[in-house]
Amino acid sequence: MFKPLSFALVAATVLVASINNPTATLARTCASKCGSQPIQFTPGQRIRVEVVNSTPNLIKIQKPSGTDAISLSPGQKLNLEQIEGTEPNTSLIFWSETGLSLQAIVSKPNFGTLRLELRPTWRSPGDRSLYIMDDGRINVF
Repeated sequence: MFKPLSFALVAATVLVASINNPTATLARTCASKCGSQPIQFTPGQRIRVEVVNSTPNLIKIQKPSGTDAISLSPGQKLNLEQIEGTEPNTSLIFWSETGLSLQAIVSKPNFGTLRLELRPTWRSPGDRSLYIMDDGRINVF
């Protein structure tokens, strides 16, 4: 008598638990919860980097491998044509003259353009560099 009763009790508990928590019992594909695809370019491709200052302060941008810092006024847009995907791991560093933390939003508006929009953020320390790896992947640090 106890075996059928205990089996029925366990079966009922499992059934009620699965009905009350359907996400635990249903498998889903990646399409239901995946993030967006990471931005990537073809290795060796010439990349035009468009930098937009969406902050209220002056921002400095520099390519560490040989350029002086370039000032970007609030609302100003700068196009950097000299970035090539064949350079090993190209990077741009950026900072606010006032010490403001920055958030870098990257997008790919067309085939050969990488857009870097710099916005103010409360997150500390914020983003400080854009890294274009020689395999075409883009990272923000």
